[in-house]
Parts: sequence; structure tokens; C-alpha cells
Amino acid sequence: MALKIHNTLSGEKDPFELPEGSRVTMYVCGVTVYDECHVGHARALVVFDMIQRYLKHLGYNVVCVRNFTDVDDKIIKRANEEGVTCDEIASRYIHEFREDVGRLGLLQPAYEPRATEHIADMIGMISTLAEKGHAYEVAGDVFFAVSSFSDYGKLSGRNLEDLRAGARVEVDEKKRNPLDFALWKKAKPGEPSWDSPWGRGRPGWHIECSAMSLKLLGETIDIHGGGQDLIFPHHENEIAQSECCTGKPFARFWIHNGHVMIRDEKMSKSLGNFFTLKQVYEEYEPRILHFFLISKHYRSPLDFSKEGLSEAREALSRLDNCLGSVENAIPQETIEDVRKNRGKVRVSLDIDIKEPPPPSKHKWWQLFETAMHDDFNTPGALAAIFMYVGEINNELKLGYGSGSKVDQISLVDKYDDLRKLCDILGICYKPLRQTTVSLKGEGSVDRGRIERLLGKENLEDEEVTLLVEERLRLRKIREYGKADEIRNSLKSKGISLRDVQEGTNWIRE
Repeated sequence: MALKIHNTLSGEKDPFELPEGSRVTMYVCGVTVYDECHVGHARALVVFDMIQRYLKHLGYNVVCVRNFTDVDDKIIKRANEEGVTCDEIASRYIHEFREDVGRLGLLQPAYEPRATEHIADMIGMISTLAEKGHAYEVAGDVFFAVSSFSDYGKLSGRNLEDLRAGARVEVDEKKRNPLDFALWKKAKPGEPSWDSPWGRGRPGWHIECSAMSLKLLGETIDIHGGGQDLIFPHHENEIAQSECCTGKPFARFWIHNGHVMIRDEKMSKSLGNFFTLKQVYEEYEPRILHFFLISKHYRSPLDFSKEGLSEAREALSRLDNCLGSVENAIPQETIEDVRKNRGKVRVSLDIDIKEPPPPSKHKWWQLFETAMHDDFNTPGALAAIFMYVGEINNELKLGYGSGSKVDQISLVDKYDDLRKLCDILGICYKPLRQTTVSLKGEGSVDRGRIERLLGKENLEDEEVTLLVEERLRLRKIREYGKADEIRNSLKSKGISLRDVQEGTNWIRE
């Protein structure tokens, strides 16, 4: 079964064919660091993390580059407004980025370069383009000559005549052609600048990704990606300048994720309709946002809403409950023994069975991989995961966790499989801790505190334990109605109780 990826360059799902163990090079356009990250940025980051994880799962050695644009008009504007240097603005928001995005549990790229670290590489590339007749200088500015590249428009599917007639471009009398774009900008007062063959100045936006990709990954890379809004002109311009410089294809696959939408409009800072990651984290765990961002196919638009985040939270709760229930149903020493002896005759458990695992395991893996091989279809993959959750829950209801050791081995195998499938998608499992509470003496009860806790929405662990102890006391004196009120109150807060010989177990669902 071949992995197929929708390639923006061809407009088709093209087979991704490399021998297992091959090095896969991937460049993902990063953020411009002049403000905090919002959910729209997070979607691209999560999507390409998912792609990287799945390629690694298939046995590829993925080398990923994700850049920071740290010299830009917006950064300069903000620095001037605050009376600080551009480097101070960029460093501040790189720190904020790492703090906020770090909570999403993403893989770290192999390289995370800042544009200003590669000015010399950009100057070298611009010089090569000028020598080959693809770039020209006008009074300290250097422009790329779009007419010198006959394939211009092949990524976005546009032709030069249509672009000339309808493109919204800045009017610049220095340009020979209104479609030509800046490779180097002459220094203006108050702007950061560097020495170059054309005088003091700074690079244009498009050249930075081409230069850093060439330097860190080579002349032709396997995957280049980013949001759909980058297809034109940014990625179109990257192709033009890169291929004119090297004479070779720039990237084999171009992958673009859909926009995050709010009320039928793209989420963006320019429209002011955005939510920062910090704002979302105030109400939802980062792992809930992560799950929400992969819940729809990466190329589809994604409507951002509290309803969607709540659905993601409920789905994760089901997953946590399932995995936590296995952990609580089977002794830890049995789980460790199964893992230690997996693939061997289970002599230590007095049974004579060998792998391969049960057929049902293959069924869910096949469904998962079939979905992911079809252009990273995460909704299909998640459906397979939750079918697995349903099967495990059914086995728990039948008592497999407390049944024969053959059943326990099967359940542990499925538990580990489910964890692996979640890891491939970057889904973070939150272990559910089961606490056993027993009644220690009669004791006096602060009824006022009990009532306050029953009315409180979010309870700390010790507060839950206190309520469970009170329920045990009420049951002992046969106040069953009041005891049931406590159970029902805890259940409404997502806390389950199970009475056992030692007392009562409680667990957060």
C-alpha cells in the first residue's frame, strides 16, 4: 500500500515512493515573530508535526527545518513603536512561541533557523541570480525578473498574462514588470541593515526560505509546506528564484493546510478575528487544542468554536477513561511481565501461546494506516482509534481485566497498540489516577464545608477524597439518600466511584 499525498504542484494525490529508511527532507515555513501565536499558526504546526510523525512511523529519517522570520516590516514597525531594537522584538516572541507551542507536545525540528543568521547565504543566492540574468538592481534594490522564468505560476495554476491583468501588487516604478518581486531592499533610516554588493540593505521576504532550505537541506528537497495562503505569491516566488539559481527542481511535494475559520472568515491578525494560544489555554488544555486541530482533514477549512473544542475534550475523556481503566483493571506486575515476554512463550504465566497478536489488532492497524496512507486522513485514523477504544471497553465490561491471564495478555497488547496509534498522531494521554478511600473512624464533619464542596465546579484531589469519605460515613449510618447526593454531584463533575472491599475507589473520567 503506497502512501499518497496531495501535491499542490500536480493537483493530484501522488505516490510518495522512497525506500524505507531513506532520508526525507522537509521545510515548513515558520512564523514572523512580531506577536504571539494564534490558532491559525498552531494548525500548520500541528499538521506538519503529524506528517513528520507518520513518516517516521513508516521508517523514514525525517530532517525537518522550520524557520523564524526575524526581519520584516511588521517587526520593524513594532520595534519603532516600542522604542526597542528589532532583535529585542524577535527574541521576545521567539521565546513566547517556544513557551506556547511547546505545550502542544510537538516534535522539535532538526533545524530552527532565524533568517538573520543566513544573510550571507541570501546575498550569495541573489548574486547568483543576478549573474544568470534572473535579477537586476535599481538604485540599491534588487528584483527578481519574473519573465525570465517560463514556469512562473506552475504551483498556483496561474499564467503570467492573467497575473499581469489581475494581480494586486504594489506600484513600484523601479520594477521592469509589476510582478517582479524584491530580493534585496535598500536600507531606510531606522531599519536594520547589512552590507551587500548593492549597498546597505536587508533581504526581501521570499528569498530567506529558499536560501535556508538550500543551505540546510540541499538543492532539491522532498517536501515543502505551509498554509494555503502561502501558495501565491510566497511559494510561487520561492520556486522561481530557487530553480533559476540551481537549475534543479526545488521540491518534489508541496503540501498546504487549510485555514482556520471564524464565522466564514480566515483567522488572521490583519482581520483581528484571532485567538492566541494563551487565550485558548485559559479554558482548554493544550492537548485538547491539538486533538481539535487534527480532527478534520488537514486540507479542509476548520471552523474554530467552543463546541468543537468541547467535542475534542469529550473524545479525549473517552480515550483517557479506556486506557486508565485497563491500568486499573490489571496488576502492574502483569502488565510489565507481558511487555517483557512479548513475542516469547509466556512460560512465566503458565500458558503456551506465541505471537502473532490477535487478528483484531491487525484490523484496527489496517484501518488506521489505510486512512493515513490516503493523504494523511486523520478523521479516518481517529475513527479507527475509537473503534479500538470501543473494543477494549467491551472487553473490560466482560471482565477480561480480572479474568484469565490469556485475556489479560490480550488486553495489555491492545492497550499498548492503542497507545502507539495515539503517539503516531501526537495525541497526549492523560493518565487517570485511581484513589482508594477508606473510612477512618467516625470523626466530626464540617457540614458547611461539605455543602461548599458540593457546589464547587473544579475540585482538588484532597477535596474529592473528603467528599468520598463523607459518603462512606453516611452509608455507614444508613443515610443513603445523602450519600447518593454526593455520588451524583461527583459524577456531574466527571468523577466516578466504585465501591470495593477496602472502601471506595474514585477516578476522574
